[in-house]
Amino acid sequence: MAKVHFGVMMPQIKRSWSEASVAATNFEAMGYDSLWVNDHLYGPQSPSIPILEAWSMVAGLAAITSRVEIGTLVTPVGMRNPAHLGKVVATVDEMSGGRVIPGIGAGWMPREFTDFGVPYLDRKGRLGQLREAAQLLRRMWGDEESVTFEGQYFQTKDLVTLPKPARQPRLLIGGAGEQVTMKIAARYADIWNNLAGSQDQIAHKVEVLREHCATVGRNASEITVAQQCLVTIAKDDAEAGPMIEVAQKIFGGHMGNPKGELALSGTPNQIVDRIGKHVDAGCTMFNIEFFGRDTREPAELFASTVLSQFR
Repeated sequence: MAKVHFGVMMPQIKRSWSEASVAATNFEAMGYDSLWVNDHLYGPQSPSIPILEAWSMVAGLAAITSRVEIGTLVTPVGMRNPAHLGKVVATVDEMSGGRVIPGIGAGWMPREFTDFGVPYLDRKGRLGQLREAAQLLRRMWGDEESVTFEGQYFQTKDLVTLPKPARQPRLLIGGAGEQVTMKIAARYADIWNNLAGSQDQIAHKVEVLREHCATVGRNASEITVAQQCLVTIAKDDAEAGPMIEVAQKIFGGHMGNPKGELALSGTPNQIVDRIGKHVDAGCTMFNIEFFGRDTREPAELFASTVLSQFR
């Protein structure tokens, strides 16, 4: 059976660090491969929703775990100075012993830019920032002693990053836009993450990515395909049905279609089968948001009945 990577989203919104840290050590003990945090300065769409800041949280997770990789899903590159971000990533990667996966994207929430004094550009501008940040970050973490970068959006002069990461961190680029975002991923990403809302189109999206790779002369096998996804798991159909209905009402759209043919919803056997369909399409990495206030219970069920099938 194909080697499959299973990551899990951390409890972060309306959660304390105490809650998050306990969850992190539990997820690592359960056998998950990676932990992921959302990079938002506000809870989704509302400043009044508490949320822990992403890179502070990554640093904390690096200090209390020993095996799992740790990443952001995803950091909007225009929300921070990307050169400073590159230094932060290098430092946290050092703290973790080389376990950080920096995930970047264009961003979509205007107020978490503008309320913090950062311009929120139009879509073309944000995607231009994404392209330039991917170039700059890879150079900062590479072999160059200093980096001078003259972009339209970002500039550096004789920028030094020390200590360097132990290895070039695997750069994740997230987004489902076929005309620009996925072209950027084809050129610069080590991991491309498909949005949860586009999960039903994963096979088509993989073909688009492969076409873009061919255009830029890159072997598509160099890029790991990841799927952000909601998991609604229960021991049997009788329990799963009502849970899926509730998930559909709460998450339908933003986190995909819990009733979709590829949704990781239902019993363990059903979910194993649907994971297999993703693998057949070329997707071998899953970044999971477990349905439920207390994610420990579904995470334990998934680990013992699904994750174990791919080990």
